[in-house]
Amino acid sequence: MTTANEAPHPGPVPCPEAGGRPVWDGGWYRDATREPSPNFGPRPAQAVIDLIVVHSISLPPGEYGGGQVHRLFTNTLDWDAHPYYAGIRGLQVSAHFFIERDGRLWQFVDCDLRAWHAGPSSYRGRANCNDDSIGIELEGLEGQTFEPAQYATLARLCADLPLRYPIAHVAGHEDVAPGRKQDPGPGFDWQRLRADLPWPPAVFPRKSTRPPP
Repeated sequence: MTTANEAPHPGPVPCPEAGGRPVWDGGWYRDATREPSPNFGPRPAQAVIDLIVVHSISLPPGEYGGGQVHRLFTNTLDWDAHPYYAGIRGLQVSAHFFIERDGRLWQFVDCDLRAWHAGPSSYRGRANCNDDSIGIELEGLEGQTFEPAQYATLARLCADLPLRYPIAHVAGHEDVAPGRKQDPGPGFDWQRLRADLPWPPAVFPRKSTRPPP
């Protein structure tokens, strides 16, 4: 869907499914481990799912591998387990996907449905990015770097999303909620993702031409 103040551009061209193997089961990605979240809702009837939003998350911030992100997305986090959690107590959020530091991929919400990942947001002339986007969380901390295995999993997932959805844009959370969010942050290598995906430059945010500091 193109709005009046958005110039059309050719989006990603779907690649054939490898060996004819189906990679989607409805809105569930077959290469991800399913862990359904209760935090989701229906998309608006006319929503066109054409945006990928890349995030970063770790709980507590900067600590990896403890399963706390899973607990947050499934409403089972012990709010008293760490002082940081007092500031997010009762938060109900989710993303469609979560990529751990070793590249393992989890899916929490059916991609046909609306996950709660972007919050108040706007991009390519449209508000409420949750309505028509796929949210992908990378285990990490804004400003820090990410692992090669995470980039490999992210690129594979992004390449397979156009097999089911008319993906035309990829952006960071910081791009759809500027001033409010800073993830995935300056440590995320947009040039690397661009190199891994044979997509037109206009699919990516303008900053994607700059290397990370």
